[in-house]
Amino acid sequence: MKAAIVGAGGVGGYFGGLLARAGHDVTFVARGAHLDAIGRNGGLRVESRNDGDFLAPGRGVADTADAGVQDLILLTVKMHHNAAAIASLPPMVGPDTVALTLQNGIDNGEQLAAVLGPGPVMIGSAFMEGRISEPGVVTQGGPGTASFGEMTVGLTDRAMRMLGQFRDAGWRVELHENMPGMLWKKFAYIAGSAAVCAAANCVYEEMRTLPATRALIQQAIEEALAVGRASGAPIMDDSLEWAMDSLDRFPAQGRASMAKDFTEGRPVELEGLNGALIRLARRTGTPTPANDFLYAVLKPAAERIAREYGGG
Repeated sequence: MKAAIVGAGGVGGYFGGLLARAGHDVTFVARGAHLDAIGRNGGLRVESRNDGDFLAPGRGVADTADAGVQDLILLTVKMHHNAAAIASLPPMVGPDTVALTLQNGIDNGEQLAAVLGPGPVMIGSAFMEGRISEPGVVTQGGPGTASFGEMTVGLTDRAMRMLGQFRDAGWRVELHENMPGMLWKKFAYIAGSAAVCAAANCVYEEMRTLPATRALIQQAIEEALAVGRASGAPIMDDSLEWAMDSLDRFPAQGRASMAKDFTEGRPVELEGLNGALIRLARRTGTPTPANDFLYAVLKPAAERIAREYGGG
Protein backbone atom coordinates (compact mmCIF):
# COMPACT_ATOMS: atom_id res chain seq x y z
CA MET A 1 0.00 0.00 0.00
CA LYS A 2 1.18 3.49 -0.83
CA ALA A 3 0.37 5.78 2.08
CA ALA A 4 0.98 9.50 2.55
CA ILE A 5 1.00 10.93 6.08
CA VAL A 6 -0.14 14.56 5.98
CA GLY A 7 0.88 15.80 9.39
CA ALA A 8 3.88 13.73 10.49
CA GLY A 9 3.61 14.67 14.16
CA GLY A 10 2.73 12.45 17.08
CA VAL A 11 -0.42 10.83 15.70
CA GLY A 12 0.51 10.65 12.03
CA GLY A 13 4.11 9.77 12.76
CA TYR A 14 3.12 6.91 15.04
CA PHE A 15 0.40 5.30 12.92
CA GLY A 16 2.24 6.03 9.68
CA GLY A 17 5.41 4.71 11.27
CA LEU A 18 3.74 1.39 12.02
CA LEU A 19 2.66 1.13 8.39
CA ALA A 20 6.22 1.83 7.24
CA ARG A 21 7.69 -0.69 9.68
CA ALA A 22 5.30 -3.30 8.25
CA GLY A 23 6.66 -2.74 4.74
CA HIS A 24 4.18 -0.31 3.23
CA ASP A 25 5.46 2.48 0.96
CA VAL A 26 5.07 5.52 3.23
CA THR A 27 5.63 9.17 2.36
CA PHE A 28 5.76 11.71 5.20
CA VAL A 29 4.54 15.18 4.23
CA ALA A 30 6.46 17.56 6.46
CA ARG A 31 8.37 20.80 6.45
CA GLY A 32 11.41 22.58 7.85
CA ALA A 33 13.87 20.85 10.13
CA HIS A 34 11.52 17.89 10.61
CA LEU A 35 11.49 17.24 6.86
CA ASP A 36 15.27 17.64 6.64
CA ALA A 37 15.83 15.11 9.43
CA ILE A 38 13.48 12.56 7.81
CA GLY A 39 15.47 12.86 4.60
CA ARG A 40 18.81 12.58 6.39
CA ASN A 41 17.79 9.54 8.42
CA GLY A 42 15.94 7.69 5.66
CA GLY A 43 12.71 7.82 7.59
CA LEU A 44 11.07 8.90 10.83
CA ARG A 45 12.27 7.84 14.25
CA VAL A 46 9.41 6.63 16.48
CA GLU A 47 9.76 6.32 20.26
CA SER A 48 6.69 4.39 21.36
CA ARG A 49 5.46 3.34 24.78
CA ASN A 50 3.54 0.53 23.08
CA ASP A 51 5.98 -0.68 20.44
CA GLY A 52 9.47 0.40 21.49
CA ASP A 53 11.80 2.59 19.46
CA PHE A 54 12.19 2.04 15.73
CA LEU A 55 13.02 3.76 12.47
CA ALA A 56 10.03 4.00 10.14
CA PRO A 57 11.55 3.90 6.65
CA GLY A 58 10.09 6.35 4.19
CA ARG A 59 10.71 9.51 2.30
CA GLY A 60 9.78 13.04 3.22
CA VAL A 61 8.29 15.61 0.87
CA ALA A 62 7.13 19.17 1.33
CA ASP A 63 5.01 19.27 -1.84
CA THR A 64 2.25 16.68 -2.21
CA ALA A 65 2.67 16.83 -5.99
CA ASP A 66 5.99 15.02 -5.45
CA ALA A 67 4.30 12.13 -3.66
CA GLY A 68 2.19 10.75 -6.50
CA VAL A 69 -1.19 9.05 -6.29
CA GLN A 70 -1.69 7.18 -3.02
CA ASP A 71 -3.83 4.28 -1.83
CA LEU A 72 -4.20 5.93 1.58
CA ILE A 73 -3.92 9.53 2.70
CA LEU A 74 -3.80 9.88 6.47
CA LEU A 75 -4.76 13.41 7.53
CA THR A 76 -3.42 14.16 11.01
CA VAL A 77 -2.59 17.87 10.98
CA LYS A 78 -3.87 20.12 13.75
CA MET A 79 -7.26 21.44 12.74
CA HIS A 80 -6.08 25.03 12.31
CA HIS A 81 -3.96 23.78 9.39
CA ASN A 82 -6.89 22.08 7.64
CA ALA A 83 -7.54 24.63 4.91
CA ALA A 84 -4.01 24.53 3.49
CA ALA A 85 -3.50 20.82 4.10
CA ILE A 86 -6.75 19.71 2.48
CA ALA A 87 -6.22 22.01 -0.50
CA SER A 88 -2.89 20.23 -1.11
CA LEU A 89 -4.38 16.72 -1.33
CA PRO A 90 -5.87 16.45 -4.88
CA PRO A 91 -2.55 15.54 -6.60
CA MET A 92 -2.41 12.41 -4.42
CA VAL A 93 -6.00 11.29 -5.06
CA GLY A 94 -6.81 8.60 -7.60
CA PRO A 95 -10.00 6.62 -8.28
CA ASP A 96 -9.36 4.20 -5.39
CA THR A 97 -7.68 6.48 -2.87
CA VAL A 98 -8.95 6.55 0.72
CA ALA A 99 -8.52 9.84 2.61
CA LEU A 100 -8.82 9.09 6.33
CA THR A 101 -8.87 11.79 9.00
CA LEU A 102 -7.67 10.81 12.48
CA GLN A 103 -8.08 14.29 13.94
CA ASN A 104 -9.89 15.83 16.84
CA GLY A 105 -13.06 17.75 16.02
CA ILE A 106 -16.34 16.80 14.42
CA ASP A 107 -16.40 18.22 10.89
CA ASN A 108 -13.05 17.23 9.36
CA GLY A 109 -14.75 14.67 7.11
CA GLU A 110 -17.09 17.32 5.75
CA GLN A 111 -14.12 19.59 5.09
CA LEU A 112 -12.37 16.81 3.17
CA ALA A 113 -15.51 16.00 1.20
CA ALA A 114 -15.94 19.64 0.21
CA VAL A 115 -12.61 19.48 -1.65
CA LEU A 116 -12.28 15.82 -2.68
CA GLY A 117 -15.93 14.83 -2.94
CA PRO A 118 -17.40 12.32 -0.48
CA GLY A 119 -16.16 9.19 -2.27
CA PRO A 120 -12.60 8.95 -0.91
CA VAL A 121 -13.36 10.13 2.62
CA MET A 122 -13.36 8.03 5.76
CA ILE A 123 -13.44 9.36 9.31
CA GLY A 124 -11.72 8.24 12.48
CA SER A 125 -10.11 9.27 15.73
CA ALA A 126 -7.00 8.47 17.74
CA PHE A 127 -6.42 8.22 21.47
CA MET A 128 -2.84 8.94 22.44
CA GLU A 129 -0.31 11.44 23.65
CA GLY A 130 2.18 12.20 20.91
CA ARG A 131 4.63 14.93 19.98
CA ILE A 132 7.56 15.78 17.76
CA SER A 133 10.26 15.58 20.43
CA GLU A 134 12.98 16.78 18.07
CA PRO A 135 13.30 17.06 14.29
CA GLY A 136 12.85 13.63 12.77
CA VAL A 137 11.63 12.03 16.02
CA VAL A 138 8.09 11.52 17.34
CA THR A 139 7.02 10.08 20.67
CA GLN A 140 3.91 8.02 21.42
CA GLY A 141 2.38 7.75 24.89
CA GLY A 142 -1.08 7.16 26.26
CA PRO A 143 -3.31 4.43 24.81
CA GLY A 144 -2.08 4.59 21.20
CA THR A 145 -5.40 3.35 19.82
CA ALA A 146 -7.60 4.38 16.90
CA SER A 147 -11.07 3.83 15.48
CA PHE A 148 -12.40 4.50 11.99
CA GLY A 149 -15.30 3.96 9.63
CA GLU A 150 -17.41 5.50 6.91
CA MET A 151 -19.01 8.95 7.08
CA THR A 152 -22.44 7.34 7.09
CA VAL A 153 -23.66 4.48 9.28
CA GLY A 154 -22.73 1.11 7.78
CA LEU A 155 -19.83 -1.19 6.90
CA THR A 156 -18.15 -1.47 3.50
CA ASP A 157 -15.76 -3.86 1.80
CA ARG A 158 -13.06 -1.21 1.64
CA ALA A 159 -13.37 -0.57 5.37
CA MET A 160 -12.90 -4.28 6.07
CA ARG A 161 -9.83 -4.36 3.81
CA MET A 162 -8.35 -1.33 5.57
CA LEU A 163 -8.99 -2.91 8.97
CA GLY A 164 -6.98 -5.97 7.96
CA GLN A 165 -4.08 -3.89 6.67
CA PHE A 166 -4.04 -1.68 9.75
CA ARG A 167 -4.09 -4.60 12.17
CA ASP A 168 -1.43 -6.46 10.20
CA ALA A 169 0.74 -3.36 10.64
CA GLY A 170 0.28 -3.40 14.40
CA TRP A 171 -2.39 -0.73 14.79
CA ARG A 172 -4.58 -1.10 17.87
CA VAL A 173 -7.68 -0.20 15.91
CA GLU A 174 -11.41 -0.84 15.75
CA LEU A 175 -13.77 -0.51 12.78
CA HIS A 176 -17.16 0.94 13.76
CA GLU A 177 -20.42 0.65 11.90
CA ASN A 178 -21.59 3.90 13.50
CA MET A 179 -18.39 5.91 13.23
CA PRO A 180 -20.27 9.25 13.19
CA GLY A 181 -21.66 8.33 16.61
CA MET A 182 -18.20 7.30 17.82
CA LEU A 183 -16.79 10.58 16.55
CA TRP A 184 -19.36 12.50 18.58
CA LYS A 185 -18.40 10.43 21.65
CA LYS A 186 -14.79 11.48 21.33
CA PHE A 187 -15.61 15.05 20.35
CA ALA A 188 -17.78 15.51 23.45
CA TYR A 189 -15.13 13.93 25.66
CA ILE A 190 -12.27 16.00 24.22
CA ALA A 191 -14.19 19.27 24.17
CA GLY A 192 -14.93 18.86 27.88
CA SER A 193 -11.75 17.29 29.23
CA ALA A 194 -9.17 19.07 27.06
CA ALA A 195 -10.69 22.49 27.69
CA VAL A 196 -10.78 21.95 31.46
CA CYS A 197 -7.23 20.54 31.42
CA ALA A 198 -6.05 23.65 29.58
CA ALA A 199 -8.04 26.12 31.69
CA ALA A 200 -6.95 24.52 34.99
CA ASN A 201 -3.38 23.83 33.78
CA CYS A 202 -3.46 20.46 35.51
CA VAL A 203 -3.01 16.74 34.92
CA TYR A 204 -5.91 14.34 34.49
CA GLU A 205 -5.63 12.84 37.97
CA GLU A 206 -6.16 16.25 39.54
CA MET A 207 -9.16 17.31 37.51
CA ARG A 208 -11.04 14.02 37.56
CA THR A 209 -10.70 13.49 41.33
CA LEU A 210 -11.84 16.96 42.46
CA PRO A 211 -15.67 16.78 42.59
CA ALA A 212 -16.35 20.32 41.38
CA THR A 213 -13.90 20.04 38.49
CA ARG A 214 -15.16 16.61 37.50
CA ALA A 215 -18.72 17.96 37.51
CA LEU A 216 -17.67 20.77 35.14
CA ILE A 217 -16.13 18.25 32.74
CA GLN A 218 -19.27 16.11 32.82
CA GLN A 219 -21.50 19.13 32.21
CA ALA A 220 -19.41 20.18 29.20
CA ILE A 221 -19.63 16.63 27.80
CA GLU A 222 -23.40 16.46 28.36
CA GLU A 223 -23.84 19.78 26.55
CA ALA A 224 -21.85 18.54 23.56
CA LEU A 225 -23.95 15.40 23.29
CA ALA A 226 -27.12 17.51 23.49
CA VAL A 227 -25.86 19.62 20.59
CA GLY A 228 -25.20 16.46 18.62
CA ARG A 229 -28.71 15.16 19.20
CA ALA A 230 -30.21 18.53 18.26
CA SER A 231 -28.21 18.51 15.00
CA GLY A 232 -29.46 15.04 14.06
CA ALA A 233 -26.23 13.14 14.70
CA PRO A 234 -26.55 9.40 15.52
CA ILE A 235 -25.58 9.83 19.19
CA MET A 236 -25.13 6.49 20.93
CA ASP A 237 -26.91 5.72 24.21
CA ASP A 238 -23.69 4.96 26.10
CA SER A 239 -21.88 8.14 25.00
CA LEU A 240 -21.73 9.84 28.41
CA GLU A 241 -20.72 6.65 30.20
CA TRP A 242 -18.04 6.02 27.56
CA ALA A 243 -16.69 9.57 27.87
CA MET A 244 -16.45 9.46 31.65
CA ASP A 245 -14.78 6.05 31.49
CA SER A 246 -12.26 7.48 28.99
CA LEU A 247 -11.61 10.33 31.42
CA ASP A 248 -10.85 7.84 34.19
CA ARG A 249 -8.62 5.65 32.00
CA PHE A 250 -6.40 8.46 30.70
CA PRO A 251 -2.87 8.36 32.23
CA ALA A 252 -3.01 10.00 35.64
CA GLN A 253 -0.10 12.38 35.01
CA GLY A 254 -1.06 12.98 31.36
CA ARG A 255 -2.29 16.24 29.93
CA ALA A 256 -4.44 16.94 26.87
CA SER A 257 -2.55 17.97 23.76
CA MET A 258 -4.42 21.27 23.70
CA ALA A 259 -3.28 21.97 27.27
CA LYS A 260 0.31 21.23 26.25
CA ASP A 261 -0.02 23.56 23.27
CA PHE A 262 -1.25 26.39 25.50
CA THR A 263 1.64 25.84 27.92
CA GLU A 264 4.22 25.73 25.13
CA GLY A 265 2.77 28.71 23.29
CA ARG A 266 1.83 26.71 20.20
CA PRO A 267 -1.32 27.32 18.10
CA VAL A 268 -4.25 25.53 19.72
CA GLU A 269 -7.37 23.70 18.51
CA LEU A 270 -9.84 25.71 20.59
CA GLU A 271 -11.83 26.87 17.54
CA GLY A 272 -12.11 23.35 16.16
CA LEU A 273 -13.30 21.99 19.50
CA ASN A 274 -15.28 24.27 21.82
CA GLY A 275 -15.62 27.00 19.20
CA ALA A 276 -17.13 24.61 16.67
CA LEU A 277 -19.43 23.19 19.33
CA ILE A 278 -20.69 26.62 20.36
CA ARG A 279 -21.33 27.67 16.76
CA LEU A 280 -23.35 24.51 16.14
CA ALA A 281 -25.18 25.04 19.44
CA ARG A 282 -26.26 28.50 18.30
CA ARG A 283 -27.65 27.08 15.07
CA THR A 284 -29.62 24.41 16.93
CA GLY A 285 -30.71 26.64 19.82
CA THR A 286 -29.00 24.41 22.39
CA PRO A 287 -27.69 26.03 25.61
CA THR A 288 -24.00 25.35 26.39
CA PRO A 289 -23.10 27.41 29.50
CA ALA A 290 -20.13 25.25 30.57
CA ASN A 291 -18.58 25.30 27.11
CA ASP A 292 -19.32 29.02 26.77
CA PHE A 293 -17.40 29.59 30.01
CA LEU A 294 -14.44 27.42 29.02
CA TYR A 295 -14.22 29.03 25.58
CA ALA A 296 -14.34 32.54 27.07
CA VAL A 297 -11.58 31.71 29.57
CA LEU A 298 -9.27 30.19 26.96
CA LYS A 299 -9.93 32.51 24.01
CA PRO A 300 -7.62 35.42 25.03
CA ALA A 301 -4.57 33.15 25.30
CA ALA A 302 -5.51 31.39 22.05
CA GLU A 303 -5.68 34.71 20.20
CA ARG A 304 -2.40 35.90 21.71
CA ILE A 305 -0.65 32.73 20.55
CA ALA A 306 -2.21 33.07 17.08
CA ARG A 307 -0.92 36.64 16.80
CA GLU A 308 2.57 35.53 17.81
CA TYR A 309 2.46 32.86 15.09
CA GLY A 310 1.18 35.34 12.51
CA GLY A 311 -2.34 33.94 12.62
CA GLY A 312 -1.30 30.28 13.05
